[in-house]
Amino acid sequence: MIKYVLKENKNKKSLAFGKWYAFPVADETIDLSDLAKHMEEHNTGFSEAMCLGMMTAMVKCIKEQLLAGKNVKIDNLAIFSVGIRNKEGAKTEAEFTVVGNISGLKLRARATGTLSNANLYNQANVRKVSATVGSTSTGDNKPSGGGSTPSTGGSTPSGGDSTGGTNPPGGEGTDAE
Repeated sequence: MIKYVLKENKNKKSLAFGKWYAFPVADETIDLSDLAKHMEEHNTGFSEAMCLGMMTAMVKCIKEQLLAGKNVKIDNLAIFSVGIRNKEGAKTEAEFTVVGNISGLKLRARATGTLSNANLYNQANVRKVSATVGSTSTGDNKPSGGGSTPSTGGSTPSGGDSTGGTNPPGGEGTDAE
């Protein structure tokens, strides 16, 4: 189940000022060891240690491929790629420098296959939780607007929220890609 909290857009410069948007809440984050244990419990035919070893090697290899400028597609999960965070544009091509115009890199992941955004929307149950995660509201448990807020910017929620989600219209997140 995908849990969410509602937050008001308080950016007075935004066209969406005063409107409320859903932001996802995660109960916990599991690491590779936890995932390996979970995989073993699903009768994969591999021990927890074997699963962990393969996934650890996979992570290392994915990083190598990304740093070599390649995208990595894991079927029915995501296509991983590297994005560039730009500081500001140069006035001319000749004036562009990495130090002056690029502030950093970022990892991007786009859902693919059976985990595509459309499939995720159709398969997930979405439920509102109170500000303190744990209690849930009653009512419809399916999303009514695609499960995310409208976005015109990047993927950082406005106001520096740590729960993830997308920006409301006119929100922050101006990374050019």
